[in-house]
Amino acid sequence: MTLSGKRAVITGSNSGIGLGVAEALAAAGAEVVLNSFTDRPEDHDMARDLGARHGVVARYIAADMSKGAECRALIEKAGGCDILVNNAGIQFVSPVEDFPVEKWDAILAINLSSAFHTTAAALPGMKAKGWGRIVNVASAHGLTASPFKSAYVAAKHGVLGLTKTVALEVAGQGITCNAICPGYVLTPLVEAQIPDQMKAHKMDRETVIREVMLDRQPSRQFATVEQIGGTAVYLCSSSADQVTGTSISVDGGWTAL
Repeated sequence: MTLSGKRAVITGSNSGIGLGVAEALAAAGAEVVLNSFTDRPEDHDMARDLGARHGVVARYIAADMSKGAECRALIEKAGGCDILVNNAGIQFVSPVEDFPVEKWDAILAINLSSAFHTTAAALPGMKAKGWGRIVNVASAHGLTASPFKSAYVAAKHGVLGLTKTVALEVAGQGITCNAICPGYVLTPLVEAQIPDQMKAHKMDRETVIREVMLDRQPSRQFATVEQIGGTAVYLCSSSADQVTGTSISVDGGWTAL
């Protein structure tokens, strides 16, 4: 499987799932464009290091995914893309009646509207080439709900609706649009939460992971960023030419319950 000659833009990709997807696409031969809202020397160094490891061109382009104009400018600055991975996302937890309006607006903008803007900017180039892959990183929360996560759940359900709509609009044009729905993934952000959970529940590491953090994930195992990256590579491959408008759950059985 090779993605040589393809350019991939991955939003929210200087850590966690996004970086894992970028690594997997680069390993498959794709040119990659990393993104986040910061513009630090270490961001650009990360891209150069990734490219050097895999022998591909890799760049970093700063863009704030809460701003539609910057989302669209990201695609333009990248020179268009063959593969678009909409991964940027944030979370906030609160009862609906106490949910800060500014947090609601930010989550909807970054988790949902950014995917609309980048997709709208990328599609003309994909149509001109007669080939394209759009992969939206949704969530198990795009298929089910949890209390106190109203904005996140609403946004991720919206991502699945957008995925289906785009897939229907471009069907038969060599372009596919799909979503990946991870459960809990062991990222640096999640790893940092484990000590606090151990202290709060007075449990050892393995018990707090199994009984608290992965309570809703029947496998009682985290998904890995490598597994999410591998799923993205599959969706970009010729094996998935007829896979479009759907979601793939990587959630240890969470949504099978």
